[in-house]
Amino acid sequence: MTTPTCCWPTAAPRCARSWPRFMPPPGSRCAPGPRRPICVFKRWRASWRRWAWLERVGRHGFRLRRTCHLHCAALPASALRPMPDRSFAAPALPLTPLAAGLLTMMAALSLAPLAARANDAAVQAASDAFGTSIGRETIGLYTSGSVRGFSPTAAGNVRIDGLYFDQVWGLSARLRQSSNVRVGLSAQGFVFPAPTGIVDLSLRRPDAEPSAQLVLGLDQWRGRYIDLDFSHPLSTDGRWAVTGGFSKAHVEYGNGTDGEFTTGSLALWWRPDVHTEAMVFASAIDTPYDRMGPQVSSATPSLPPLGEARVFKGPDWAAYSGVGRNYGATLRHAFNPAWQLRAGIFHSENDDRASFSNLLLGMDAQGQAQRLVIADPASRVASNSGELRLSWAFAPAPWAQRLHLQLAGRARDRRTGGSQSLDYGTMSQLQPFQPPQPTFAFGAQSLDEVKQRWLGLSYELRWNQQLEFNAGLQHSDYRKRVDRPGLPLTETQATPWLYNLSAAWHFSPELAAYAGLTRGLEESGVAPGNASNRNQALPAILTTQMDAGLRWQMSPRLKLVAGVFDVRKPYYNLDAQQLYTELGDVRHRGLELSLNGRPAPEWQLVAGAVLMQPRVRGEGVALGRVGPRPVGQAERILKLNAVYRPAALGGLSFDAGFSHTGRMPATRDNRVELPALSELDLGLRWPLQLGGQPSTLRLLLSNALNHRSLELRGSGSYAERQGRLLAVNLSSRW
Repeated sequence: MTTPTCCWPTAAPRCARSWPRFMPPPGSRCAPGPRRPICVFKRWRASWRRWAWLERVGRHGFRLRRTCHLHCAALPASALRPMPDRSFAAPALPLTPLAAGLLTMMAALSLAPLAARANDAAVQAASDAFGTSIGRETIGLYTSGSVRGFSPTAAGNVRIDGLYFDQVWGLSARLRQSSNVRVGLSAQGFVFPAPTGIVDLSLRRPDAEPSAQLVLGLDQWRGRYIDLDFSHPLSTDGRWAVTGGFSKAHVEYGNGTDGEFTTGSLALWWRPDVHTEAMVFASAIDTPYDRMGPQVSSATPSLPPLGEARVFKGPDWAAYSGVGRNYGATLRHAFNPAWQLRAGIFHSENDDRASFSNLLLGMDAQGQAQRLVIADPASRVASNSGELRLSWAFAPAPWAQRLHLQLAGRARDRRTGGSQSLDYGTMSQLQPFQPPQPTFAFGAQSLDEVKQRWLGLSYELRWNQQLEFNAGLQHSDYRKRVDRPGLPLTETQATPWLYNLSAAWHFSPELAAYAGLTRGLEESGVAPGNASNRNQALPAILTTQMDAGLRWQMSPRLKLVAGVFDVRKPYYNLDAQQLYTELGDVRHRGLELSLNGRPAPEWQLVAGAVLMQPRVRGEGVALGRVGPRPVGQAERILKLNAVYRPAALGGLSFDAGFSHTGRMPATRDNRVELPALSELDLGLRWPLQLGGQPSTLRLLLSNALNHRSLELRGSGSYAERQGRLLAVNLSSRW
C-alpha cells in the first residue's frame, strides 16, 4: 500500500486562529468567506500500522499527526495543492532484552498508540543564545543561576507561565516543558520585567490523545536514571486531562561522591472551552542521601593542588538528606476579546533532614589541610506566593494597546542555624577519612520571616508593526522579621516605588532596535557554606538595569542580536572575618551577542558571547581591602552549540558544544585568579524503532578533552570540576 499525499488549502488562515494553543502546519491555509470552512477528516492506516490523520482540535483548530487528506467545504478542489509525504521510516532494530523491557513497561501503562514526535534538543528549541533548557539539556550564555553575572533565581525572579513564583525548590522537569531566560530583547513583551532577568518556566500542556515518554539513561561512572512523562485526557470532549511524571536517579559526581533522588509530579487540567484554562499541580523530590564532597581553601595566595580524580575520601555520613515540594494552581479566563484574567497561587518548600559542609581549610602545596565538618540540624524554608493579573486590550489597530493591573505577594519563612562544627585536625587530602558518625549537639535556630506584596500597573503599545512601548509602575511593601538566639528581635521595612520602561522600533521586518530601563527590589541570596553566618538570608536590595541593542534577521534562517547592558546593585561577599556582608556597590556593564538559526539546510547553530567589565566600588576598594573586580566574574564568556543533520543519514544528527570562560578573581582581594577554561562536549542523536515504537538513542561526551580544573564555591573556596563523562540515554514515545 502506498502512502497518500496531503492536500492543504492555499487561502488566508482562519481555522486555527480560534485555538491559540496549536499552530497550523507550515504553509497550511484555510479559505476566507462568509462562513468558517467546515473541515472533514479521513482516517487512513498505513502498512506499517501507524494511524495517519489530521485531527480536529477545539471548534475550528487542527493539527497534523501524520499523512492525511483534508477537505474544506468552503474551497473548490482547484484551491488545493498536493504536498509530498515527508514521513521518515526509521530503521527497525531487533527486539533486544532492553527493548523488550521497555515495551513491556509501555504495554503495562495501557496507553493508546500515538505517533512519535521529534525529541527536540535545546538547540532546536532556542530562539536566541541567552539560555534555554529542555529536559536534561541546557544551552546558552545564561542559566537560571547566572545572567549578566547575577542569579535571577537567587534574586527571586522566577515565573511560571509569566506569573510570579517565589521559588524555594526548583520546579520538577516532570511538570515543566522548558525554561527560558528573558533578558534584553526577549524581555520586551514581558509584563513587569526584572533587572537581573527573568527565568520563565513553561508548564507541560496535555496532549489531545493519551501519550507517554520513557527515558532510560546511564553513564560510565555507573550513574543511571529513569524518567517517565505521561499525558491522558479524562473526558472524551478534552475538557479534563491529567499530566505528570516520575523520575528515579542515582547520580555519580566527578569528585567521587554520589546521591539518589526520586521525583513525582501530577497536574490536573480543566479546559471547558477555548476561553478558559485552569490547572492544579503537586510535585515532590525526595533525596535519601547526597554525599557532600570537599570544599578546599588555600593557605597561600594561590590555588590549592588537585586531589585524586574521582576518589572520595569521606566521611560517608556527611550527606544531605531532605525533600522539596511544590504545589500550585493557575487560571486563565478571557471574558471577551478585550478582557482577560490570569491568576496563580503557589507553595514551595524545602525540608532538610540533615545537611553538612565538608571543608579542607588552609591547604598547603603538599595537600595538608585542616579537616572541618559542619553539621546542620533539620531546617525548613517555605514560601506561599501568587499573582492576580487583569488585562484590558483596547483601541483597534494600528494603535493596539493593553493595560495590566497586577496584585502579587509572598510570605516566606526560614528556620535555619544551630550548626555544630567538628574539627578533625590537620591531615592530607589523600588520606582516607572515615571517622564514626558522632552524636550531634545542635544549638538553637533562628527564624526569618519575609512578607512582601506589591500593586502594579503596566501599559503596552503596539503601532503599525513598527513601534513597541512598555511602561510599568509598582509599589512594593516589604517587611522582614529576624529572630536569632541571644539577640534582640529585629524588623525592617521598605516601601519603594519600582518602574520599568522599554521601547523597540522595527525599521523593517529584518531590523529592530530596543532599549530599556528597569528598577527592582530583589533578594540578595544566602550566605555560602564557608561563611561564619552560613545559610543566613540576606536583605532585599534595590537594583537597576539599563540595556539597548539591535536584532537583525540576516536571512530567513539566521538571526543576530547584539546588546549592551549596565546592571548595578550592592556587593555582598566575605569580609576579613569570613562574614558574608555588604562590601560596597558592584556594576556590571558589557556587550552581549547572540547568533542562531540555520546557516545551511543541514546545520543548526546557536552561538553567543558576553564581553563584560564587572567592577566593585566603595570604601573597601579605596582602602585596598577589597579588589576592584568582583569574585567569580569573568570578563569574557563564549558559547557555541551546533547540530549537523546530514540528509543522507536519514535523521541521524551530530552535535557539539564549545564553551570558553575567561580568567576570574577567586578571592576578595583579587590576589588569586582561576585561569581561563575551555571545554568541548560532543554528542549524537539517532532516531530508530524498537519493536515498532519510534525511539531515540542519545550519546553525549561531556568535557571531551578531560580537562581537570577547579571551580569556585565562594571567595577562596574551591571544588574540582567534573571530568570527562560518557552518557547514553534511550527515549521512546508512544
